[in-house]
Amino acid sequence: MVTKRPNYQNNYLYLIYLLVGSTQWQHLAVAADAPYPVRPMRIVTGFAAGGNTDIIARSVAQKLTERMGQQVIVENRPGAGSMLGTEYVARATPDGYTLLLVTGAMTSQAAVMKKLPFDAARDFAYISNAVTYPFVVVVKPDAPMQSVSDLIAVAKKSPGKLNYASVGIGSVFHLGTELFNAMAGVEMVHVPFKGGTEHMIALMGGRIDVVFDTLTGAFPHIQGGRMRALAVTSAERAPMLPNVPTVAQTLPGYEVTSFSGFAAPRGTPPERVTRLNREMRAALGEADIRKRFIELGGGVQPSSPEEFTRHVMNEIAKWRKVATEKKIEIQ
Repeated sequence: MVTKRPNYQNNYLYLIYLLVGSTQWQHLAVAADAPYPVRPMRIVTGFAAGGNTDIIARSVAQKLTERMGQQVIVENRPGAGSMLGTEYVARATPDGYTLLLVTGAMTSQAAVMKKLPFDAARDFAYISNAVTYPFVVVVKPDAPMQSVSDLIAVAKKSPGKLNYASVGIGSVFHLGTELFNAMAGVEMVHVPFKGGTEHMIALMGGRIDVVFDTLTGAFPHIQGGRMRALAVTSAERAPMLPNVPTVAQTLPGYEVTSFSGFAAPRGTPPERVTRLNREMRAALGEADIRKRFIELGGGVQPSSPEEFTRHVMNEIAKWRKVATEKKIEIQ
């Protein structure tokens, strides 16, 4: 077999050739020419089965199975805050058959962790965003704070008295609240928990004053009267809570959202990334998918590979700035 070399007149292909080397280029050139897909594909998620990320991955996998003519299965590889699954995909063969469900956890990890087993900027070919969802600021129903203005006023009156919970140091929950602290000029005290729902239980039990939680996680408690929503953290009001204002209405410029999207290992042939992007965008445009994801508290927001890459890099830069200013680092 004759090795297919890149056309050196194409600077982009020549750069890839220099970066990956002739052996890897031969592999990619053959992969790019082969029919695709011809065997089952995998979407790897770094979280356990049953959660929102799992539902998103399985919903998209079902649609891709229908559209691409090959079974797309979901493989759960939980552990280390989703890093085990992320590292696994970073090291996978870049042939378009192993994909990663990317979440906001990757961007916060890249911002605060001194050492990671992967490089978010270097090791992935980003395909498309899928869902963007806001957080919601919640307090106990009998809390004296009725609004974000009240929350800021109480925090300023008694510095260090109010506390807030997160699912862990360096999480988007943590960094998003620290961004609020910085922009509002207040200092609420961080109380980290080890994931799950412990932080919400602590709020309802009166051990915590305020939580910036995902809308999905908080919504049933808000509906049940166990929590009161002060504001959502997105730029616009959330359809699930149309009467709840945004934080930005009180604190202009404040915006915190998380996301779920898809990526492949770096070096995946561009033709396959383009095909995957096209099929994902079509799948995400279907009415049942949009309805399901809205019920999870998010808004469907597909993107081009370039747009999704910029979004991930911008989020990392945003959280790195907060982490630097607040001296948040994980060894």
